[in-house]
Amino acid sequence: MKIAELLENERKLARLGGGADRIESQHEKGKLTARERIDLLLDPESFEEIDMFVRHRCTNFGMEDKGSPGDGVVAGHGTINGRVVFVYSQDFTVLGGSLSETNAKKICKVLDAAMKLGAPVIGINDSGGARIQEGVDSLSGYGEIFQRNVDASGVIPQISLIMGPCAGGAVYSPALTDFTFMVRDTSHMYVTGPDVVKTVTHESVTHENLGGAKVHTSKSGVSDIAYESDIECLQQTRRLFNFLPSYNKDCVPIRPTYDPADRIEMSLETLVPDNPNKPYNMKILIEKIVDEGDFFEIKPDYAKNIIVGFGRFEGRTVGIVANQPMHLAGCLDISASVKAARFVRFCDAFNIPLLTLVDVPGFLPGVDQEHNGIIKHGAKLLYAYAEATVPKVTLIVRKAYGGAYIVMNSKHLKGDVNYAWANAEIAVMGANGAAAILHRDVADQPEVMKEKIEEYQAKFANPIFAASRGYIDDIIRPFNTRWRICKTFSILERKQVSKPWKKHDNLPL
Repeated sequence: MKIAELLENERKLARLGGGADRIESQHEKGKLTARERIDLLLDPESFEEIDMFVRHRCTNFGMEDKGSPGDGVVAGHGTINGRVVFVYSQDFTVLGGSLSETNAKKICKVLDAAMKLGAPVIGINDSGGARIQEGVDSLSGYGEIFQRNVDASGVIPQISLIMGPCAGGAVYSPALTDFTFMVRDTSHMYVTGPDVVKTVTHESVTHENLGGAKVHTSKSGVSDIAYESDIECLQQTRRLFNFLPSYNKDCVPIRPTYDPADRIEMSLETLVPDNPNKPYNMKILIEKIVDEGDFFEIKPDYAKNIIVGFGRFEGRTVGIVANQPMHLAGCLDISASVKAARFVRFCDAFNIPLLTLVDVPGFLPGVDQEHNGIIKHGAKLLYAYAEATVPKVTLIVRKAYGGAYIVMNSKHLKGDVNYAWANAEIAVMGANGAAAILHRDVADQPEVMKEKIEEYQAKFANPIFAASRGYIDDIIRPFNTRWRICKTFSILERKQVSKPWKKHDNLPL
């Protein structure tokens, strides 16, 4: 056989993966193949494949007669809206997408190239785990990938898409990356599967209840978002990608916008209820002030008392952190603190400015919170804001009480510009609680207590006292919020901060 024919034969085998029957089985499960996923993720005709002809070298347990060119993973680079991105996609039709020594080397080659060129990496996971026939060689492959994930952290954005099983050691690579998306009903993540759990703990549990998309997006927080299908997941990954810079020395992407920076939004004048204990939806405020109302929320189903995600102002990406009064009155708890801290640190690593919208009555009280470490976990968010050197703008929308006021990017944590609406309350606690502590001696006199509460409200239930101390830079009108934020970020664009040398920080983990 001539070399040209041999090459073409190998290419056909590689493109066919595990064969027509296994491709059909993949489709019957509602899943796309590895190559179909790459085609949908990347710009048309932009994918350049590497290592198409790679085969495993294992001869144990009859493996010499199994496998195909590519060895169960498709790898290479392409573009998303013209910007370079590296990608690898595990092929479940080839030996269950199991990770081999050579399979891992292909993934490592992608990660190494992405680091050299300063380009993001997207990994599509659909694998039965380590290839058992290869023993420790397969496990070493995981270790090599993990090391590169860590080396790349904070240098290039890393996105993991879970589009099938992801079990055992395989789960740690997605856990090390910046964002993880899952697909409902077809994707699962767990360190030990249902059979092992039943053997060890005698608990009977399904794949879905143990490590399905709903579990990891609402309970564990391991995954950021779950989508209904492979297609939706890939489309939304492209959307997220458009918000992100390519690497840590790059500027945020700039997108043309026809939304005027000085747009007036009169509806914001009535967004916050007159009753300070009545909730409202903070997402409305976010969507009213960002360009074209386009907000990409991260972890929308986890720790709903805080909102994090990406928007744009005058075409430039901004990371947004906001308390959500619709859930737990916007209190900070363990889950919310960790969720927001992780997001703030990502934005700081990639030069994405931060906007913080504050309506927080404090940290969530309770024995459970204290025993599970709210002190240390709350400190993570404080630490993340304090160490961040990107432009930081804060708007106090309503309440900012106690330690939670400080933690939510206050002026004391080097917030660059801190605004408040006129109805904002900045104090150690609410007027009722403060009066009860300050005036215990008249607690049994309702009329006197009412006067004391009103006295406290007059002094602290407005932003004027904080502004008089310089803790608030200006008190602004709600309808003018977008214009003030746009102008502020424009001015802060040249911000530079030099920090003392250190090997690395010691975040309170």
